[in-house]
Amino acid sequence: MAMSFFDQFASPSYLGIPLIAIAIALPWVMYPTPSTRWINNRLITIQGWLINRFTNQLMLPLNVGGHKWALLLTSLMIFLITINMLGLLPYTFTPTTQLSLNMGFAVPLWLATVLIGMRNQPTVALGHLLPEGTPIPLIPILIIIETISLLIRPLALGVRLTANLTAGHLLIQLIATAVFVLLPMMPMVAILTATVLFLLTLLEVAVAMIQAYVFVLLLSLYLQENV
Repeated sequence: MAMSFFDQFASPSYLGIPLIAIAIALPWVMYPTPSTRWINNRLITIQGWLINRFTNQLMLPLNVGGHKWALLLTSLMIFLITINMLGLLPYTFTPTTQLSLNMGFAVPLWLATVLIGMRNQPTVALGHLLPEGTPIPLIPILIIIETISLLIRPLALGVRLTANLTAGHLLIQLIATAVFVLLPMMPMVAILTATVLFLLTLLEVAVAMIQAYVFVLLLSLYLQENV
């Protein structure tokens, strides 16, 4: 029975129990626990330096009120990068190819930024719905357009992450299938195709990191508008 290329995105299960919870929780076990010693080993030192650099860059445009989100956004960034990278390994499952999971991250966090803006500065938050100097006849139309664009933001966050990872995984599987099919018939073409597959895999590693960064960066920009 031939399997569909999209079967790789189905949540694996064992004895009828979905294993997506293990795929989500397992990456946290792989990180080394910071020690209480004054001098750490190289791995923990590099890990701490990277986290500090990313947090400083992410919080730089935000005021002091937005710095409360540093732990949440940094943890989300590390989580997304880890499961995106682990999903590139053979015989693994990538939870972030599921739109439901990505929307589960995007909607609550986006809604939290909107509620913070409505609570702290309602006039400024509502002012984003109507650009300054708008002609009176265009006011109702622009308010509707800006409201729709505001409501589309979480959908764009979730779909962007899902679509990029799904497209990359599909392309890798298609080219890998072509390599196995061409190898006995045209070895030289198969070698060239395998070279393209290797370069595409490197590109997908970059995409896995960049998409996680873009997801968190857009959330920080939404937060910047409301704090």
